[in-house]
Amino acid sequence: MIEMYNTNIETNETTKTKNYEKGNWINLISPSEEEIKEVCKNINIQEDFIKYALDYEEKARIDTEDEDNTTLFIIDVPVLEKEGDTLIYSTMPIGIITVRDDYIITVSIKENAIIQNLTKNKNIITYKKSRFILQILYSNASLYLDLLKKINKETEIAESVLKNSMKNKELLKLLSLEKSLVYFTTSLKSNEIVMEKTMRGKVMKLYEEDEDLLEDAITENKQAIEMAKIYSDILNGTMDAYASIISNNLNRVMKYLTSITIILAIPTMVSSFWGMNVPVPMQKNPFGFIIILIFSLLLTLIVTIWLNKKDMLK
Repeated sequence: MIEMYNTNIETNETTKTKNYEKGNWINLISPSEEEIKEVCKNINIQEDFIKYALDYEEKARIDTEDEDNTTLFIIDVPVLEKEGDTLIYSTMPIGIITVRDDYIITVSIKENAIIQNLTKNKNIITYKKSRFILQILYSNASLYLDLLKKINKETEIAESVLKNSMKNKELLKLLSLEKSLVYFTTSLKSNEIVMEKTMRGKVMKLYEEDEDLLEDAITENKQAIEMAKIYSDILNGTMDAYASIISNNLNRVMKYLTSITIILAIPTMVSSFWGMNVPVPMQKNPFGFIIILIFSLLLTLIVTIWLNKKDMLK
C-alpha cells in the first residue's frame, strides 16, 4: 500500500496527494514489488533501502548512501500480535528514509500504532524532515512506556489469579509477558544507539528545537529501558517464586498420599496375616474376628496419630 502526504508551505495544512512532489511523505505499508519499483523509479533511489526495512529480523541502525544522498533510519517499534485469543507484545522494524531534501519515506511490514498516529496528526509537517523523524522517535518511546504499564498491569492480574489457584493459563501468560519484556529491552537499547548517533548531529542537521525534542525522546527511551528492566527483574523473581511454590505443593501432595498409603496398608497387612491357610492365633476363638478387627483399628489409629505428629498429613 502506498499513501502520500504533502504539507502546503503557506498554510502548513497536510493533505493526501497522488503526485510525487517535493516535500512529500511517502508511506509504504507491506508494499508489493511493483509498488517498490514505482516509488524508486519516481524518486530515483535504490530498492535496497526499502527492502531492508521489510526484513522482520532487521536491527535498529542508521545507514547512508552518498551516491543517492539518502539516509536510512531503522528503529524497532512495539506491536500487539494476536495468537488465538491472546494478545502478544512484540516488536518490529520500521524504516525512515530521507531522500535528498525532497522526500521522506516510511516503510512498515504491517500497520502499526506509530504510523497510524502520524496519519491522524494534523500538526505533521512533511517538509521538515528532521522534525518529522524526531517526532517518530519521541512517539515511539512514549508508546513503549504505555505498553510497559499495560504489561505490568497484566502481570499483577495474573499474579492475583495465581494466588488463589495455580492455573497453567496464567503461568503461560506470565511466561509470554517475560518474553515480551526481553524483546522490548533489546529493541529499546538498539533505538537508544540510533538516537545517540543522531544526537551527535553528523547524520542530519539539527536545529535548536530539534535538539530539545531529541533529548526528550532519549529521556523517554531511557526511562522505558529502566522500566523494562525493573519489570523483567520482578517478573523473573515472581516466576522463580511460583516455580518453588508449585514444587513445594507437589511435594506436600506426594507426602500426604504416601502417608495415606501407609495407613491403608496396616489393616490390609493384618488381614493378610490372618487370612493365610495355616494355624494362626485365635482361630478357634468365637470373638477372634472382633478382636483382630479392633487390633487392626487400634494399630491404624496409632500410626495415624504418629504420622500426624510428624506433619505427614498436612
